[in-house]
Amino acid sequence: MITEMKKILSLLLFTLVGLVSFTSAKDLIRKDDLETFMKNPLYVVLDNNPMSEWSLKIREAVEKGWTLTKYQFINDTEFEKLRGDMDKSFLVRIQVRFPDDKVRAFYSFMTFTNGAAVKEVADMPEVCSLPLGYDAVNQDSWSYKLLGFVRFAQNHIKLIYDNPELISSNPLDYYNRNIPDLKDKEIWMVEKDIAPDVRTIAKIRDAYKGVVRIVKPEDIEQAIADRKDNVVYLHKVGPEGTRMQARIYKTLLGAGDDRIYYFDYHMMSKSKGDGFLKKDFKRISKQ
Repeated sequence: MITEMKKILSLLLFTLVGLVSFTSAKDLIRKDDLETFMKNPLYVVLDNNPMSEWSLKIREAVEKGWTLTKYQFINDTEFEKLRGDMDKSFLVRIQVRFPDDKVRAFYSFMTFTNGAAVKEVADMPEVCSLPLGYDAVNQDSWSYKLLGFVRFAQNHIKLIYDNPELISSNPLDYYNRNIPDLKDKEIWMVEKDIAPDVRTIAKIRDAYKGVVRIVKPEDIEQAIADRKDNVVYLHKVGPEGTRMQARIYKTLLGAGDDRIYYFDYHMMSKSKGDGFLKKDFKRISKQ
């Protein structure tokens, strides 16, 4: 399901501070929403085209990684018929635009939400969301990481369900305290996800002394499947050559434990390229 949204989604896991700094998590999600989600079956919304990248990869990711609730697969058309039911919850891909942005960029988000009899998908009670990529970017730039995203979302939902005090706090403060643990990990990155001015091992080592490996997407996909405890991988959301040059999101996720080790974002400019910056390497080096 892809739809333009006229307002900010309720709880943006990776982007809570950067995107909704004018509000707080306690205004956006309720414990009741979590309790409803935990007792409902999860309806995973595939594209009407069952052979699309999203349809194939999210089905595989849920079958391998989702254990929190019962689930079944539906398509876009079925979602429109069922989304008003309060006894159902959904995992759906949604198109997001932030109306205050100067650049009218559209992003693709993976969103977990509860059913509600509301007109707009944007008004459904959201449990969590995470950005996949710019909507104009080919889906294969992020689809190989979907298993990791599903496992992370599952862990996060259970975390805030078991610890409701986190609802009224900043989740990124909770996750960014993991930065010091990076010293014991290998950071795996795809070359195109690193800013052009630091896209070599030699330049990276000038800013960060830990282990960084430039790998292929399939290497990260396998590390996630194998739950490699020593590997942390980069998820970068950026324009990747498209004309919509706005936010660049950078998240380091554990391939084995599915937790966030680092999050930041910047606005793309002539001095700040599309990728993990030298500034990011320096920041994780200082912790």
